[in-house]
Amino acid sequence: MPHDHGHAHIDPASGDRRVSIAIWANALLTVVQIVGGILSGSLALIADALHNFSDMASLVIAFAARKISRRPADKRMTFGYGRIEVVAALINYTTLILVGIYLIYEGGMRMIEPTEVAGWTVVILGSVALVVDTLTALLTYSMQKGSVNIRALFLHNLSDALASVAVIIGGSLILLYNMWWVDPAITIGIALYILYLALTEIGGPIRILMLGSPPDLDNDAIVAAIRDVDGVHDVHHVHLWQMQENEAALDCHIVTIDGSSGEGIKAAIKARLAEEFGIRHSTLEFEDLENAHESAQLYGHEQTKA
Repeated sequence: MPHDHGHAHIDPASGDRRVSIAIWANALLTVVQIVGGILSGSLALIADALHNFSDMASLVIAFAARKISRRPADKRMTFGYGRIEVVAALINYTTLILVGIYLIYEGGMRMIEPTEVAGWTVVILGSVALVVDTLTALLTYSMQKGSVNIRALFLHNLSDALASVAVIIGGSLILLYNMWWVDPAITIGIALYILYLALTEIGGPIRILMLGSPPDLDNDAIVAAIRDVDGVHDVHHVHLWQMQENEAALDCHIVTIDGSSGEGIKAAIKARLAEEFGIRHSTLEFEDLENAHESAQLYGHEQTKA
């Protein structure tokens, strides 16, 4: 199947403005929620504030990463700076995991020693948080489809919006039924959801940074397509990786049949890789059949012993 990386792209300046608005909105909300959580005695409100603070930090990291990623390649970074967005996403997901673990601990301690919570403060600030979280999620929704960096932010904001709903419900139950235990219980629920989101998404950035093969490409189909090109006898030492999130790359050794034209085969292979798999960056090394590596690995290179 053709490998299509088509996404709706937003003008970089417009995207930067959206992220900037989200940063200021989350910064203000974090301060208000922390003050409100302390005054009301609500751990769930403070938990939501900490999550919003992590969102604000994530937004700042993402904003900086977007700026840096646009730098052209140079002698220090010959592949360019695009992967900084993947690094930012990894940092953001790791932060989410740490926040989730901390909130589970605090929620458990509050379950053991429950404290009185001011329900009206929780409901009012939870409602304000829901508006800000929803606004931030809407600002980043259309941007996250083509960026692992912005997707991490969007999931932060989405989980925040759901957490705010939970906080409002908790505050309402406290007002109606004096159910003080609901506040730490909701905190633990928020934390578990945060952990679920982070742990299910963190594998993507790790895979890219580990130079893993793109998950949406069929490696065996690519090898078969190369072998099917006229003049190709075999292929080995195949490396497939993602230069950036949406840019796959390949290098490999091609064994040609005696007398075949290397340049003609190269052009045919590159055209097929681009048309069928969306791979437009490939480095091909040619060997003739008589001088080809013997017992060479199909993927990767032989490991040298220390």
